[in-house]
Amino acid sequence: MEKVDICVHFLLGKALQKVNQVSKSKLSSYGVTPVQYALLRQLWRKDGQFGFELAERLQLDSATITGIIDRLEQNGFIDRRVDPNDRRNKLVFLTDKGRSMEVPLCQKMDEMNEEVMSDLSDVEIQQFKKILYDIGIKNK
Repeated sequence: MEKVDICVHFLLGKALQKVNQVSKSKLSSYGVTPVQYALLRQLWRKDGQFGFELAERLQLDSATITGIIDRLEQNGFIDRRVDPNDRRNKLVFLTDKGRSMEVPLCQKMDEMNEEVMSDLSDVEIQQFKKILYDIGIKNK
């Protein structure tokens, strides 16, 4: 077995590099990036959300979420519509194109998960996800 007492930052960075590479290759033919997929996934769960709600759910800052929304709108996946209760705000909705991408994009991301974790057992995968959650989300 190789020595694994390397810096955590380096190990996480290399793992992220691999996951990004596989994710991008799975999604690129659809014109979607991994972070855009994450936003679409939130809308597939609940369509018609405010940008700030999406930012909170994805733990992104307002400038980043605005750029993601802009690109998804330019590519025809989403629309921004005026909130009927407060015309100063806009809600983000899926277009027909955005809705039609749910099955193929989710399949591609399932393939990515299987590919990058193929050497792990089900128990190891659950432990790994818990550790990542604890590091990246729980302690915020």
